[in-house]
Amino acid sequence: MSEVEREAMEYDVVIVGAGPAGLSAAIRLKQLNADLEVVVLEKGSEVGAHILSGAVLDPSGLSRLFPDWKEKGAPLNVPVKEDNFYMLGEAGQIRIPNFILPPLMNNHGNYIVSMGNVCRWMAEQAEALGVEIFPGMACSELIYGENGELSGVVAGEFGKNADGTPGPSYEPGMVLSGKYVFLSEGVRGSLSKEVIAKFTLDSRCDIAKFGIGMKEIWEIDPEKHNEGEVTHTLGWPVGFKNGGGSFIYHLDNNQVYVGYIIDLNYKNPYIFPYMEFQRFKHHPKVAELLKGGKRISYGARAVTKGGFQSIPEVAFPGGALLGCSAGLVNLPRIKGNHNAMHSGIEAAEAAFAAIEAGRSGDTLEDYTASLKEGVIGQDLKKVRNVAPLNARFGPLGGMAFGGFDMWFQTIFKVSPFGTLKHGKTDAESTEDASKHEPIDYPKPDGTLSFDRLTNVAFSFTNHEESQPAHLQLTDPSVPMSINMPKYAEPAQRYCPAGVYEVVDEKFVINFQNCVHCKTCDIKDPSQNITWVTPQGGDGPNYPNM
Repeated sequence: MSEVEREAMEYDVVIVGAGPAGLSAAIRLKQLNADLEVVVLEKGSEVGAHILSGAVLDPSGLSRLFPDWKEKGAPLNVPVKEDNFYMLGEAGQIRIPNFILPPLMNNHGNYIVSMGNVCRWMAEQAEALGVEIFPGMACSELIYGENGELSGVVAGEFGKNADGTPGPSYEPGMVLSGKYVFLSEGVRGSLSKEVIAKFTLDSRCDIAKFGIGMKEIWEIDPEKHNEGEVTHTLGWPVGFKNGGGSFIYHLDNNQVYVGYIIDLNYKNPYIFPYMEFQRFKHHPKVAELLKGGKRISYGARAVTKGGFQSIPEVAFPGGALLGCSAGLVNLPRIKGNHNAMHSGIEAAEAAFAAIEAGRSGDTLEDYTASLKEGVIGQDLKKVRNVAPLNARFGPLGGMAFGGFDMWFQTIFKVSPFGTLKHGKTDAESTEDASKHEPIDYPKPDGTLSFDRLTNVAFSFTNHEESQPAHLQLTDPSVPMSINMPKYAEPAQRYCPAGVYEVVDEKFVINFQNCVHCKTCDIKDPSQNITWVTPQGGDGPNYPNM
């Protein structure tokens, strides 16, 4: 711990992140023992402010927590009633019949939701059970015990100057200690990265893989709205050499979620994921849907896509990784929230048993076993080869081979491919710019498509400008001495918020724009950028994502 004097508070369990995983853990702990002291620390200005997801929710995790969630008023109001899947060309589309798709792809019984609002509702349930929830409290430092175990976090540090020194209104934050500390930070969390490295939690798993997901909420013409309709697409505009696809979900109130996910293993450094998303909306089918409507919100976040073989060890001395911190998204289903909830429940039950037995600070082996062998492992194991097959054969071949593999496992319970490896990291996949041609993207028209800075305003992002930049360069010379000549400095393009610019041959970081997607931490080909948490309450303020 640093030499700064800080107040300290002790709990049974400290949970970092008020997403579906962290809140599920908190709720389950209090359901098991109302006397347990449980705290949830959330870096967003409120619960839900940093939550962004598609989202079609499989309610299985929520039903484990609250079998009566309907009676309790959970905001799952739009059941899926229509499921469509299209292959897009530039001017047309072909619908893939639903009967061809493996049964696990069926969305019957699922709900179109705002996960931000689901988390807000879950936070109300948690607080009613006695959980303490502190929004606006970013966790900036981990605390380790005498034996090297994770024992707590530093949260609520405010008022640093740009150079990192304490400013005139500096607040040192508090140390919150626990018998166990759960990290449920979402994708590529900075604290999770630290413990994965410290305890070599990824030494026996495959590499982690990611995509970048961008999403807008639109209000559309009521005559075009079809509440409960779910549509996914592959193909145009990214084509069949790069992995990516869209989602369009019709929720209530004449609103639709329009989103695009691009796999971050793309080779061409000139690919501009944000502009691919904007171009997608000009497809005739999408443009007709959105015509006469208006975009009311925008956001972006990285998505885990490594699957079963990329899950690190999830338990370590004193703590556990939950949800997207462990990488629990089912790629072909485009769903991870149910597994996040299941992971929170499993971790809570393991911690409860340990505390009841008088233990603390050890490794919750029961959590590791229940995650890999229980409902999460069963969900992810049967789709484990989809991402590697996509990487080998492209989206078209990957869909054919992946579909065959999922059907084969559905029938025979084994895969003819075994367990495939992912190969290179997303950063290593980036090729030299000399091997590729720049891509001429159409200029946004301001009606269907928008420039990044205009859209970032619809994420309601704000950062205190006097604080240290939370996007840190290991070597400040690398962007212009290596990334620019070799890769045409792809940070200018892969960031969906326009954080990185090259101005007068200088690399500029506009950290105030950052929507906390973590793409730069993942895709930078030199692995020279580290995302750390800014002060609490800063970042996007998503209303209904």
